[in-house]
Amino acid sequence: MQDRPLVVVSRRGVDRLRSGHPWIYRSDVVSSEAEPGDLVRVLSERRRPLGVAWWSSASQIALRMLQGFQESEGSTSEGAMLDARLRAAIEYRAGLAIDATAFRLVHAEADRLPGLIVDRYGDDAHVWLVIQTLCQATDRRLADVVDRLVEHTKPAGVLARNDPKVRLLEGLDLRVEVVHGDVPEHIDARDGPTTLRVDLRHGQKTGLFLDQRENHAAAALYARGRALDAFAYHGGFALAMARRADTVLAIESSSSAVAILRDNAARNGVTNVEVREANVFDELRELEVSGARFETVVLDPPAFAKHRTAVDRASAAYKEINLRALKLLVPGGHLLTCSCSHHVDEALLLAIVESAAADAHASVLLVERRVQARDHPVLLGVPETSYLKCLVLRRTG
Repeated sequence: MQDRPLVVVSRRGVDRLRSGHPWIYRSDVVSSEAEPGDLVRVLSERRRPLGVAWWSSASQIALRMLQGFQESEGSTSEGAMLDARLRAAIEYRAGLAIDATAFRLVHAEADRLPGLIVDRYGDDAHVWLVIQTLCQATDRRLADVVDRLVEHTKPAGVLARNDPKVRLLEGLDLRVEVVHGDVPEHIDARDGPTTLRVDLRHGQKTGLFLDQRENHAAAALYARGRALDAFAYHGGFALAMARRADTVLAIESSSSAVAILRDNAARNGVTNVEVREANVFDELRELEVSGARFETVVLDPPAFAKHRTAVDRASAAYKEINLRALKLLVPGGHLLTCSCSHHVDEALLLAIVESAAADAHASVLLVERRVQARDHPVLLGVPETSYLKCLVLRRTG
């Protein structure tokens, strides 16, 4: 075995690993010789080898296990492991027949590359990558990862979009920088039949909510009559529904997002979308009071529960918007209601919607359970990788 720093974990940590979860928390670390971002050997208190992991000296997630990688004399190196897993992630997306020019190329733990996000934007002629290194280990290996991605994808440019606040938990700074080639201020990305203007440096996440791509297409299938898109952002749902609905009202509180949404509508020649800058909670109440009714409603709010302690308050917020939406929905109409809060799981979201339906005196059928797009796969045994819920409901009375 190569001379790697040793980290000893408690029995509880061992049990967690045996359950299939790749994280070990700091409270289960007995001793460590490691430096920030080291590749380490993990041992039980009885000195039994448990595998190798990436170490964080700051986060409560102290160890991120590299499952399936056993480094020994003459065997695969860490660099070769990185290369193989990057190639596997790229090949998986190539086989999905994604009808878009923007999608996720590497999805952290689900691609066995903890703390690493890579999104691909552009067509075959012009490719740009946006990378996020969200833990000490991937940040330390940023240059190596970029070199390998450049070799495999030949991008015109790579942007390190390292401004998520989760990096602060790792003791890392927040920064946005071009780390290869050139990256324009804005690009166009195709989402099915819709073209969206993308600000790679300042847009939400890496520019777009790529995890909702397949749900945009689903919303278009259900859309009819008068449609409502609440928390519309850049118009992914609104513009998809506009191709089948008579009219779409898109509500968004951010003035910058409203400007981009209007520009996106014009770029796509869409004339049946009304964009309204307003607080969604207030506007839903105003619409109800005014007697407005819709055949299709989409709710795609931001994460109301970013921490476990916020679940009660988030549940109240989710109930409020779903109650209003169901009151606005005509019998026979469809509601697509989403939550990207990991701490609000599907069972809780269903309970919230059921309670909202009871208060709205609405009879509601569950038509579909949907999740994040296939390029954002879920690793079984790791609930943190399953975060996006999208319920398709039909009001029958």
